[in-house]
Amino acid sequence: MTSSFSHIAVIGAGAWGTALALAAHTAGREVTLWVREDDVLADIRAGKENRFLRGVTIPKGLKATGDLAEAAKADVILLAVPAQVLHGFSERLKPHLAKGQPVVICAKGIEKNSGKLVTEVAAECLPGTPLAILSGPSFARDVARGLPTALTIAAKGDLAAKLQAALGSPSFRPYASDDMTGVALGGAAKNVYAIACGVVEGMGLGENARAALLARSFAELARLGESLGARRETLMGLSGLGDLVLTATSPSSRNFSFGMELGRGKTVPDLSAPGHPLAEGVDTAPALVARARSVGVEMPIAEAMADLITGALPLGEALMRLMSRKLTTE
Repeated sequence: MTSSFSHIAVIGAGAWGTALALAAHTAGREVTLWVREDDVLADIRAGKENRFLRGVTIPKGLKATGDLAEAAKADVILLAVPAQVLHGFSERLKPHLAKGQPVVICAKGIEKNSGKLVTEVAAECLPGTPLAILSGPSFARDVARGLPTALTIAAKGDLAAKLQAALGSPSFRPYASDDMTGVALGGAAKNVYAIACGVVEGMGLGENARAALLARSFAELARLGESLGARRETLMGLSGLGDLVLTATSPSSRNFSFGMELGRGKTVPDLSAPGHPLAEGVDTAPALVARARSVGVEMPIAEAMADLITGALPLGEALMRLMSRKLTTE
């Protein structure tokens, strides 16, 4: 399989954006990494490490720039900015895009004010732009270190296959799909359920409880996915169940760690203070619940997490609400 994408731009030099830039470089592509922070840009150019990804060497052949127009002069753009700033940044990027230049969304989340998936946000902001989404079970540090990683890349037509060929390497394996809704939903919802599993861990409720919560969380995700037109096989795959299992079982996950601290009695303001890592599930939880309600889907675990995060439900009562629900069939 061959690809016409020889030059790849990665917009956003956080841990995930930097890891994707390294993956594209490993795949043999010319890579330009757009960096927002002046100090990070200076460090990369000086051959030092990126403070967002400590201990990882950035090769000299990987170009870094703070000029968005310069970065956009590539065959394809990987947009690795947080879900909650995707709308504004897409508007900022739009004047620099060439006609037919593909943009790959690499964020996971749901826009908190609108309840839109990241693919829906991008489609609204960048009409006529060929879009794709990259998501799956992937910690940035493992990708940056060249450890084996498999993800899903979804797009319409032959774009997914072209991107698959451009980014694929023995250590980074994108699987092609055309189910953009399923991939976007799986990447967003798993952060909410990872917080829930972290809460169970932090409260010391045991592995039986965490396994049950994980299974019932996936059932919720599948119900909403079906209502939104996602394919069940997508949700059963890398970008759904695979990402959920990784994120909801490992202390390396920001969302799982966030939930653990909640379960130990920390508050959301404490954990959201400057210097703490971003947990996308905090903003996603109420947006996920609102989206589910708009299509008549009941999601009790997500609702409990949303109420816990917003302060509407004390920690102990969140568990009682779930455990006192009427018994039903699986």
